[in-house]
Amino acid sequence: MDIVCFSHLRWNFVYQRPQHLLSRFAHQYRVFYFEEPVCHPREDSFILSVNEDDVIVITMQLDDREPGDHERRQEKLLTDIFSKYNISNYIAWYYTPLALSFTQHLEPRAIIYDCMDELSAFKFAPPDIRAAEAELIEKSDLVFTGGYSLYEAKKKTHHNIHAFPSSVDKDHFSQARFIREDPPDQRNIPHPRLGFYGVLDERLDIDLIRELAEKRPWWQFIFIGPLAKIEKESLPQQANIHYLGGKNYKELPSYVGSWDIALMPFAQNESTRFISPTKTPEYLSAGKPVISTPIKDVIKFYGENELVHIAETADEFIMAAEQELSNHDKKEWLQKVDALLAGDSWDATWQSMNRLVRAVLAKKTTMPIPLNLPADEAVNFMKTGS
Repeated sequence: MDIVCFSHLRWNFVYQRPQHLLSRFAHQYRVFYFEEPVCHPREDSFILSVNEDDVIVITMQLDDREPGDHERRQEKLLTDIFSKYNISNYIAWYYTPLALSFTQHLEPRAIIYDCMDELSAFKFAPPDIRAAEAELIEKSDLVFTGGYSLYEAKKKTHHNIHAFPSSVDKDHFSQARFIREDPPDQRNIPHPRLGFYGVLDERLDIDLIRELAEKRPWWQFIFIGPLAKIEKESLPQQANIHYLGGKNYKELPSYVGSWDIALMPFAQNESTRFISPTKTPEYLSAGKPVISTPIKDVIKFYGENELVHIAETADEFIMAAEQELSNHDKKEWLQKVDALLAGDSWDATWQSMNRLVRAVLAKKTTMPIPLNLPADEAVNFMKTGS
């Protein structure tokens, strides 16, 4: 049994939901991850690599000297890849509805749509993405959403839809609680440090960041992550704002470890209406106080439990930050954090999702699969019948 995933995200861009889940599925399935195609001045081809998570990453390369008809050419490449690597018994797993344009000919055992974001609300979203998503949902056997707000918005669109909000690798991020040595590019930045990591795009409130830096010029604001869909010139350039670029997922605890406060200065716009930021439980696992703008999923699960400060204006951010900077005893707060996150892990999320996937496969096969079997035995059952 294979999983063939079609995604709008580069595997090596930012390590997030698709990477966490598919790297775990790769323990029991052969996983093919199709990135969006790139153009080059040669004949249509593809690049295939097996990464350290045992996920097979494929990038189609389309000849930009040949105009148009990209969907037909991707379909042909896809057919060649399926033939070459003997992909015949598989699940089609979608992160982007736009992949339907070149995958209609496929005959998967099941179709899964993991709707991690409201892509239609993002900057430069194609005008036909809503229609494509409606078609994908109709074709899907199982739909996941990346948060509860997104689930509430889509729960009536499918009979088998389930909310799986962002989870956390606690062992990885809790290392930040004990790291005291700074990475070289952060070493000379004074304290107090207020940091953010993630993609720098239209979801950030640029005006809020600029105002915070202007009102507290002795505070240092650190931003880690790649730039996407906005111009570098649009970012505020004050002396106390430091852009350190993208970092490897493994490096993040070493940066967060010496921050004083973690920030989530998200804009209040359509692109953030349904987000469930993965960084919320990651910051908390790292033992860092968190200040966020009013994001619904953050308020409901962290703000109402008084684990994250919710602030809408620069003055409210400053008030919350000053409160945390003067609080030197975080023992009780950390105990509450650890209690809330105790049952939260990507392993648990993956196991729950995998059970639902196996239930779908059980209904679609002529041989019922005992759902109490471990996942690896269930896969073998489907192949051998015993």
